Amino acid sequence: MYVGKRCRDATIQSVAKELNLDWHTVKELDKEYMRGVLAKAGTPGPEVIGIDEISIKKGHTYRIVVSDLVRGRPIWFGGKDRSEASMREFYEWLGPKKSKRIRLAVMDMWKAFRNVTEERAPQAAVLYDKFHVVRHLNDALDRVRKSEYARLSGRDRRFIKGQKYTLLTRKDNLSLEGRKALKTLLAANKRLHTAYILKESFTQLWDYEREGWARRFFDNWCDSLKWQRLKSFEKFAKMIESHWDGIAAYTKPENKVSLGFVEGLNNKIRVIQRRAYGLRDEEYLRLKILTCMLPP
Repeated sequence: MYVGKRCRDATIQSVAKELNLDWHTVKELDKEYMRGVLAKAGTPGPEVIGIDEISIKKGHTYRIVVSDLVRGRPIWFGGKDRSEASMREFYEWLGPKKSKRIRLAVMDMWKAFRNVTEERAPQAAVLYDKFHVVRHLNDALDRVRKSEYARLSGRDRRFIKGQKYTLLTRKDNLSLEGRKALKTLLAANKRLHTAYILKESFTQLWDYEREGWARRFFDNWCDSLKWQRLKSFEKFAKMIESHWDGIAAYTKPENKVSLGFVEGLNNKIRVIQRRAYGLRDEEYLRLKILTCMLPP
């Protein structure tokens, strides 16, 4: 019990050294402890789920993580990739009866997740995660930054060089020095200034409580793209248009769930992966992820 609790905040190696135990012994004791924590938590019957993928090992090797967004805990880790077959494994594990209880599924815009959810839990509304949408928007802004850097030369480039973090970070999160650098950058480049304003204003979309108002805002936002020659933003707008129902779903009162949980969990998983770097025991990683939000 004590070993497992210590391993929640420390590496196997450091706990083994502290307690003068064998590394493998510590790992097995931690696994036993985590299985007990999971058994104590009971079998989930979620009403609102969050679906996401994480990258493991090197390269494009993925596993799917499904969370109960009401209880604020991951409940399933598995699959062999992020395919429809892997997504079905979750619903098979959950079973038809509990799958029918799901009323809302929050996910990114990966088609396989939506297809299988509509197949196995057709009653559930689909909501696209705000943080994934904003990530696409940041990518669009970064492409403008890159194209401007390539277009310019000499002294005009100096305002853009090394400012990716400044440009893509929310203004509220910038230091005083960062805000000054941002102000200088936007004053020096008109296209980047326009793209930045478009990026910052788009997040208002999630403030609307009626789909009609949200739609009017989005149409006006798209109109403001005309004559700007911002191809990456035009591509982003088309993507939003084709996924509109999953974004507009957030305007409904019953779908006002905390969208920050999945992003917070991803950050926690990255810490777990760093601590377990070089460890090839996927079952250990699964247990770590499934217990990371549970009480000790």
